[in-house]
Amino acid sequence: MGMGGGARPRYMGSMNGLLFFLLIAAMLATFGVLAMGLVAMARGGEFNAKYGNRLMWWRVRLQLLALVLFALAFFSAAA
Repeated sequence: MGMGGGARPRYMGSMNGLLFFLLIAAMLATFGVLAMGLVAMARGGEFNAKYGNRLMWWRVRLQLLALVLFALAFFSAAA
């Protein structure tokens, strides 16, 4: 039998919970990398020269991941 009438399968609640958890984890990771990059930039020196660009590279990618997870969570909740 089909799932007409707006019925949602049981696993959808757990999927939304998983997406929410992954979204929070991605946002916290983004914030952590951003903070480390800002501290490295403020202190300057060898650590910033060696890892500054790499930290900002990771920040951009983690932000992209967080945005993709946000969009997935938004559209899965709307469906």
